[in-house]
Amino acid sequence: MVTIGVFDGVHRGHAQLISKAVKSAAARGIPAVLMTFDPHPMEVVRPGSHPAQLTTLARRAELAEELGVDVFCVMPFTQDFMKLTPGRYVHDLLVERLHVVEVVVGDNFTFGKKAAGTVDTMRELGERFGFEVDGVKLIGEHAVTFSSTYIRACVDAGDMAAAAEALGRPHRVEGVVVHGDGRGRELGFPTANVAPPMHAAIPADGVFAGWFTVLGPGPTIGTVTPGERVMAAISVGTNPTFSGRARTVEAHVLDGEADLYGQHVAVDFVEHLRGMRKFASIEDLLEAMGRDVENTRKVLGA
Repeated sequence: MVTIGVFDGVHRGHAQLISKAVKSAAARGIPAVLMTFDPHPMEVVRPGSHPAQLTTLARRAELAEELGVDVFCVMPFTQDFMKLTPGRYVHDLLVERLHVVEVVVGDNFTFGKKAAGTVDTMRELGERFGFEVDGVKLIGEHAVTFSSTYIRACVDAGDMAAAAEALGRPHRVEGVVVHGDGRGRELGFPTANVAPPMHAAIPADGVFAGWFTVLGPGPTIGTVTPGERVMAAISVGTNPTFSGRARTVEAHVLDGEADLYGQHVAVDFVEHLRGMRKFASIEDLLEAMGRDVENTRKVLGA
């Protein structure tokens, strides 16, 4: 049993496909396999057009496992792979390598050279090679179909509530904590400066209420325990009050203190609190930051 796609975000529409595949695999007594691609196909088809990435490969594997997937298969998307005809794609990949008995895909799925293959093509090839094909219509709400493209637009606009509705959880940005200019600590609001991976989907500039987590097992760092999420006020932008130029993601952990440099962390964006702005004075900035902390507690405490 195989379900195929990029699955960036592993959103609610993806979860529907994956659930269908997992249930069918269980009924047949065979493994449920999720097949994805790396890098994103768009980067190979049109170099430089890599879309903002909602989830890392490791995060996708983690979410797939939570949904019951037995095997997470990553296919390198190369120039040669891109040139496979739909027939070769199915024969070489699905039949010869994976020995599929059923394939579950979205009803808009395309594959093969120049995306010439459709779900109908897959069904025709399935009849030839002896496997079933289930094309599933993706779910949505309010006349909007949940898709990675839609979620990227929500994130880009800073609408974290809409992004979370489609994802089924808050949007997450992972990264390593790096040294910043230390200004937050000087002001009494120390922050973890998170350096995300290339192509990560970063929300619009502003301040957000969210959760901060040190990823992976390990000993407690200061008062922060790896794997435990803690409240954080998250700033995205260039720090215009100080005429900053570099766009950064900085998380002020509300109830924790630790030396987090070099740690792999995640910030989950829950709600947009305010836009990024240049304050007339340090006092005005500190007053706003105090309100950000209060509002973060209100949002996450609820």
